[in-house]
Amino acid sequence: MQLLRYGSPGQEKPGCLDKQGHIRDLSGHVADITPAALHPEQLHQLRQLDIESLPRVPGPVRFGAPWTGGALFIGVGMNYRDHASEIGADIPPEPILFTKWCRPTGANDDIIMPPDSAKTDWEVELGVVIGRTARHIRLEDALDHVAGYCVINDVTERSYQFDRGGTWDKGKGYEGFGPVGPLLVTTDEIADVQNLNLWLDVNGERKQTGNTSNMIFDVAHLIHYISQFTTLSPGDVIATGTPAGVGAGHKPPTFLKNGDTITLGIDGLGEQSQRVLQAAPQ
Repeated sequence: MQLLRYGSPGQEKPGCLDKQGHIRDLSGHVADITPAALHPEQLHQLRQLDIESLPRVPGPVRFGAPWTGGALFIGVGMNYRDHASEIGADIPPEPILFTKWCRPTGANDDIIMPPDSAKTDWEVELGVVIGRTARHIRLEDALDHVAGYCVINDVTERSYQFDRGGTWDKGKGYEGFGPVGPLLVTTDEIADVQNLNLWLDVNGERKQTGNTSNMIFDVAHLIHYISQFTTLSPGDVIATGTPAGVGAGHKPPTFLKNGDTITLGIDGLGEQSQRVLQAAPQ
């Protein structure tokens, strides 16, 4: 099932896509796509609906984040072999984890860079949305805790990440640095999560091309690993790393500027497009 939320910020309604790609309204069956709605039993009930009989939503519409109410937005650093190579880093022996302090935002919402932005960068990533509480889970059980998958742009201010001391979180958490969606695609629609193509363009120029088979630590391992350190709950999301082609990896490095447009997508999970703007000095 391809779940989504549509409407103005703070007034989104739950919906889904039918086989023709039309938006159908789910508000007669679920109040919103919340952590409770992501539990396997609730998703099973939604999948039993006759989608074609649901009210069709006329477009165009704004897509909000495809679910709401998750507590944790966790990122994984240097999790693609080609990305580690492009920045001259060793393959990490264990997953590198950080948190994104920002809230997931709509897939096509504007990205507002900080007033002093110098090195704002792009990162197309596979998002893994948790549907069942995971704590100290076994590797072989890890994927049973997934509600679905989505596209994430893990926007990063590199000057905050590397030049300001402390942890990576500083560069990852600026408000609006987490466009998600437009879809949350349930696991039954993804045949092999470790064989999905990813791509990202800036102003129509291809910057990133990759495949999730290039991950150093696969999705199951990441869920198993993270669950040893914290409890993952329904609605939490993991951004699983990015392939080569980020701005910091270019020679010379190149970063986003006011007025740029980013377009990105993943096989079966939809596409995003964002306009980049720079906040005025305070």
